[in-house]
Amino acid sequence: MTDLTPSDPATSVLRKVMLITGASGGIGAELARVAALKGHDLALVARNRTALDALADEIARYPGRTAPRPLVFACDLAAPEAPAALERLLAEAGAEPEILVNNAGYGLLGEAAESDLAAQLGVIDLNIRALTELSLRFAKPLIANRGRLLNVASVAAFMPGPGMAIYYASKAYVLSFSEALALELAPHGVSVTALCPGPVPTGFGERAGFGDKMGFVKLAYVPAPAVAQAGYDAMMAGKRVEIPGLLTKIMVWAASLTPKSFLLKNVAALQLRRKKEGAE
Repeated sequence: MTDLTPSDPATSVLRKVMLITGASGGIGAELARVAALKGHDLALVARNRTALDALADEIARYPGRTAPRPLVFACDLAAPEAPAALERLLAEAGAEPEILVNNAGYGLLGEAAESDLAAQLGVIDLNIRALTELSLRFAKPLIANRGRLLNVASVAAFMPGPGMAIYYASKAYVLSFSEALALELAPHGVSVTALCPGPVPTGFGERAGFGDKMGFVKLAYVPAPAVAQAGYDAMMAGKRVEIPGLLTKIMVWAASLTPKSFLLKNVAALQLRRKKEGAE
């Protein structure tokens, strides 16, 4: 059920906020903390209202903070009506985004033809459709404020992903869309950044179906706070693409040099190991 009631009543003064989706945990929550410490006024979006309120209360207590308590909107952005409803509720709360962070997303482990169809379409709804709709719905206020857009992609964007085909393809879309939009919006003073983290110890693996079973790629782990800081810094610097972590950069470089047939087999083998380890 979608609960899009804002946590604060509407005000007569227009609030220029950083809108962060998927802010209840992981990279999204850490981005909120980084931005709060830099003094940004925030609007936080995720499904878990309790976690969002806890984060908003934490941020409101930061020493020396002058911005008001973050706005909180609890909703499932994969629902077709959610982005439009979020736009309306932000307006009713007297706020508009000067920075948009599209962080919400998830993946599912398993072969595409054998996995639940509705669940896989849900990945597309959230990772692609909602991200695209929010980027375009809020393009006008971003342009008016000469703002910034940060889309969270993944190193998965740089390679096909048998065993997680829909997720990898969705992140390839996010990267391609973000880079194209960066060129289109640059004349309007808006920067667009694609953040492409590698393996990050968050709740992503639990929802995807493999827990923390990352195999050898665990060597490339970058903590969520470090990923968030790298993403924030890249966004504020107007970078088009940011890949946090030296080993993660090496993974992307190596993938670009690897024959596609060999890369496909190795990615498939990684997902198979995750599936077997997750079943143990």
